[in-house]
Amino acid sequence: MLVKTKAIVISALRYQEKSLVVKCYTESDGLKSYYIRDAFSTKKSSQKNIYFRPLTILEIEAAHKNKGTLEYFKEVRLAHQYLTLTTDITKTTIALFISEMLHNSIKEEEKNQSFYNFLETALLWLDSHDEAANFHLILLLEVTKFLGFYPDSSQQEYPFFEMTEGIFIPYQSISCISAHETTLLRRLMPLKFDNSGKAFHVSERQALLKILLNYYALHMDGFRQPKSLEVLREVFS
Repeated sequence: MLVKTKAIVISALRYQEKSLVVKCYTESDGLKSYYIRDAFSTKKSSQKNIYFRPLTILEIEAAHKNKGTLEYFKEVRLAHQYLTLTTDITKTTIALFISEMLHNSIKEEEKNQSFYNFLETALLWLDSHDEAANFHLILLLEVTKFLGFYPDSSQQEYPFFEMTEGIFIPYQSISCISAHETTLLRRLMPLKFDNSGKAFHVSERQALLKILLNYYALHMDGFRQPKSLEVLREVFS
């Protein structure tokens, strides 16, 4: 079936000498993987490997067989030309980290319009705003809504957050984060990209990042920490 859709690049892995396997989150079909023959060929081609940098937003025409195998692009072009996301070192580091997190987290191969819209809107916001220190924290927490394990906020007045069940409780158990860490998480939950400002100090951001990574690891089978984690920590240290 020939499909025209927007797609966000999640990862691109070199295959053999000249080819790529590109994983995208598409607006039409959710997660899809594509095989690009001769992506590194010197010949001019509409399928330039520059299109497949982490979190690039594309407009694609593709043949979808929907048989669980690699699909093929017919046409590829940029849906949005980033202004700063590919040139600002802080933002490129965030993009790499986020793309790895999404690669390790998104498993369902089905359409989710709300999730696609959220990711695209978030990336366009990051590209057009300078205050990015808390972006990755807010995004990671928001993504858990779509993955099915967003913290239950119904009793968030309790002093401890229990990681396994994702709830706030009145007493500390072995699977709880500390009262101080719970306070940080509680402060993060209502934040949006537009109102995060200087909400956290460096040490608080580092603590929240550790909490979120541990939370993902508890709720996602086979979760792997991103290789870009240390680079991200350096950028925000």
